[in-house]
Amino acid sequence: MEENQQDLLTEIITESQLIQANGWKRLANFLIDYVVYYILAVGATILFFLITGNPEQRADAFNLLVLVVSLTVYVFYYALIEKLTKGRSVGKLITGTRAVNYNGTDISIGTAFKRSLSRIVPFEIFSALGSPCYPWHDKWNHTYVIDIKKSSVISPVDEIAE
Repeated sequence: MEENQQDLLTEIITESQLIQANGWKRLANFLIDYVVYYILAVGATILFFLITGNPEQRADAFNLLVLVVSLTVYVFYYALIEKLTKGRSVGKLITGTRAVNYNGTDISIGTAFKRSLSRIVPFEIFSALGSPCYPWHDKWNHTYVIDIKKSSVISPVDEIAE
């Protein structure tokens, strides 16, 4: 069944002329976005503890709260930025790439949120290894990260006009 899905996805990609971003661009996206996320997470954690008080009194609670705050920032960073910028995070803006649905349409806020949640699965980062680069957060949500300059998306409106 997975082979049939791959054939279908290959067929859709060919029709829409979606060219997946290469592994190096995907790695650059990850590294840039991780730096942005890290800055946001540290800032959110500092702000949280400035508001709530001295964390040294509760070391275990501090560690748990840092984890919760950082995961929340991680999920919302990706979900909001990808939705607001039509599939582009800071890394994708810099590398000229974009996340789209398997048919080339813009991702919804729900898809962006599910992609973000998928990224926190343990060892998910290693799923990006290989050629073509198709990590779990894309595979599970039927999305691709495309190279904008090399791709041309055929929208349903264009097909009706023809």
